[in-house]
Amino acid sequence: MDHSHNHNHNHSQGHYNRAFAIGILLNIIFVAVEFGYGIFSDSLALVADAGHNLSDVVSLLLAWGAGRLATISPTEKRTYGFRKVTIMASLVSGILLLVAVGGITWESIGRFVSPAPVKGSIVIFVAAIGVVINTVTALLFIKGQKHDLNIRGAFLHMAADAGVSVGVVISGVLIMWTGRVWIDPVMSLLIVSVILIGTWGLLRESVNYAIDTVPRGIDLAEIKRYLLEIEQVDSLHDLHVWPLSTTEIALTVHLVVHHNQVDNNFLSNLQRYLRDHFGIEHATIQIESMLGENKCMLHDG
Repeated sequence: MDHSHNHNHNHSQGHYNRAFAIGILLNIIFVAVEFGYGIFSDSLALVADAGHNLSDVVSLLLAWGAGRLATISPTEKRTYGFRKVTIMASLVSGILLLVAVGGITWESIGRFVSPAPVKGSIVIFVAAIGVVINTVTALLFIKGQKHDLNIRGAFLHMAADAGVSVGVVISGVLIMWTGRVWIDPVMSLLIVSVILIGTWGLLRESVNYAIDTVPRGIDLAEIKRYLLEIEQVDSLHDLHVWPLSTTEIALTVHLVVHHNQVDNNFLSNLQRYLRDHFGIEHATIQIESMLGENKCMLHDG
């Protein structure tokens, strides 16, 4: 790994450390404010939502902790370190989001059966604060969520909460204006549908990463084609590509070549090409000669 990559990695790690610290601080303050207003206004809904937002603080801490653990150096016992923890964290985030979606759906259905009273102005005001805080927190992760499942989990939690808070404000105002209490559960179910689409993608990809599926965006056929087009290479076998973490990809392959000598430049050029063109940082390549009988136990020929 070159110096510039290390610099970029450290820079992005520093950015996300700040993002998590700001997001967690903002949300802890909001939980305290929401809980206080809930007690003051005797609103069970606000107290319950404060509890839900506290679970989001836990989710942010989970994602942050996983990202920090991933930077710990490997040991003799854990030869890849704790990189896989980021995948576990994104999986837990997806499950927590599904649980939250289920809770909101259940409550919404209950409100169709037993309509809740019109929300007071205090509830709408606090929800509006929630929109601002959750949106600001989500924006801290909007760039990284495209390339890191762990960051995407944090982003979706905050975006989902911002959406729920927007729904509370809009439905609260509409109910006070029209008196139609069915607006609240309808709005909740619409927001749940949007959250579910994003959550399902996160959960599906997290499960795929957990079972070492080829990461999204990696074209295995293209990698195979590139390797076989190399002049010295006669054939290949035991090609594997899998995620080491939510941001790092590994590859192993056995290449059968025309010569008996090991060329270190040949190996380093291969690794550099795989990194620059396919985003594979960790490539382990075994060279075997086609001269004589191939004794590799993993040969599938």
